[in-house]
Amino acid sequence: MWIDDYREQIRFSDEKMTKVNLWESHRLFADLYCLLPEQSQKVHTHEGEDKIYMVLEGKATCTVGGEERCLESGGFCVAPAGIPHGVRADEGKAVLLVIMAPHPSITAP
Repeated sequence: MWIDDYREQIRFSDEKMTKVNLWESHRLFADLYCLLPEQSQKVHTHEGEDKIYMVLEGKATCTVGGEERCLESGGFCVAPAGIPHGVRADEGKAVLLVIMAPHPSITAP
């Protein structure tokens, strides 16, 4: 599978953060998270999966464990399994590449 330009996949919603699936297998998934100002993915935990957030456009405040950092385009963070994590756009639009492995369907009870 090839995506020549991820920007063609970007979608925003006034109601909530938009997730756009780019790739999914039984081992992992890759999504775009598209956030308008003040939209977020609430802090939550995955017991069996690691997650990577990479800011492609704009700025996003990422939470991993008890630490928050504002990341700009090119910045990324890793949330290991069992560690609380989330993301929000405080000002301006933000687009993130999000990768999670293994796929939650593998580790779901």
